[in-house]
Amino acid sequence: MLAYIVRRVIVGVIMLIVMSFVTYFLFFASPIDPGRFACGKSCPPELIKQTDKALGFNKAWPVQWKDFAVGVVKGRDFPEDKSLRDSAPQLVSHCAAPCLGYSVVNLQNVTTELKDKIPVSASVAMVAFLLWIIGGIALGTIAALTKGSFIDRGVVGTSLVFYAFPTFWVGLFLIEFPAIKWGWLPVPSYTPIADGGVWGWLSNLFLPGLTLALFYMASYVRITRAFVLESMTEDYLRTAKAKGVPKLRVLVKHTMRAALTPIVTMAGLDLASVLGGAVIAEQVFNFNGLGKLAVDSTVTFDLPTVVGLVLLLATFVIVANIIVDILYAFIDPRVRIG
Repeated sequence: MLAYIVRRVIVGVIMLIVMSFVTYFLFFASPIDPGRFACGKSCPPELIKQTDKALGFNKAWPVQWKDFAVGVVKGRDFPEDKSLRDSAPQLVSHCAAPCLGYSVVNLQNVTTELKDKIPVSASVAMVAFLLWIIGGIALGTIAALTKGSFIDRGVVGTSLVFYAFPTFWVGLFLIEFPAIKWGWLPVPSYTPIADGGVWGWLSNLFLPGLTLALFYMASYVRITRAFVLESMTEDYLRTAKAKGVPKLRVLVKHTMRAALTPIVTMAGLDLASVLGGAVIAEQVFNFNGLGKLAVDSTVTFDLPTVVGLVLLLATFVIVANIIVDILYAFIDPRVRIG
């Protein structure tokens, strides 16, 4: 088991290195001068060159990638050029490891920007994840056990209706009616646990989390239903029933274990994508998380921040894959072979 985990971690690290290399190639090997956007639209050519020099954009992109990789491990100082740091030491900004660059648009290290936004996106993602996992698996299992009945058709049909609605419409509906008109919940605004306590934190996250959960839950209802029905036709389950094993034990110990394997794979990747920034939900509820930062950075062409966001999302996906592979091995020991 340990050798299996080590292999997956090594593969994940290699994938992350390749991803960072490709990202730098796509963003900084293009004919677009990032210094011009960092300096501003009406910036004179002399100041653009100085900005390129300060941020290291005047170097070849493989050298920039090498400096970036070293910064992730050891940290970096900005401006990049040593002569500029010596001439104006009061303007030097130290970016501790893991350093993902410096944003001239926001005048701070990209790592600092992301640290402020990650708790917001992570909180929304975790609440949404718990809602869609619990609701999706429970409703999918109920639909499978009542196959062909009114309950089955009602659960599947309702899930498809929510899946068809755009996320922004669901979010606006939840703000307008449950929060504003009916007053069941407060109008969402992110409140850290340290400020509002667990209940204040959770009550402000419920509607954004539900907005995302309703969309993902529809897929999990259908997938869970399909795999539970498929597992129930296996010979070993019919044998267990014939021997008089209680139905609940057959369902929990045998049927659900077989059905959970593909669901775990989906759950890990979906959680990683939501952690990267639920753009629409954060925009609708005005949550200042990774999704909103991604939109703002794209509009202002803040390349260092965009690169940092891309690599952070890639890290989430790769780490999620590693965790999924390990959980996969616990659920089905056969995957450890090879």
